[in-house]
Amino acid sequence: MDRVEKIESAITSLPPEDFQRIAKWFHAIEQTRWDWQMDRDSAAGRLEFLFQEAQHETDDGLVRERSPAIESRTIE
Repeated sequence: MDRVEKIESAITSLPPEDFQRIAKWFHAIEQTRWDWQMDRDSAAGRLEFLFQEAQHETDDGLVRERSPAIESRTIE
């Protein structure tokens, strides 16, 4: 059994509370890596086309203001 299989086996045998704790921890790491990659891509100019597209849509009147209900939501 290789290292990943051992980890998978250990995770699947966890009690629900511990599994939930690991799942939250793993999700936080995944989000951090995603943010890091987005920052790298942005700094390298690979996302510039998205900014330009958003500006064109704004200029063309295709973007509308966000509703206050959406702005007041928090993300956990």
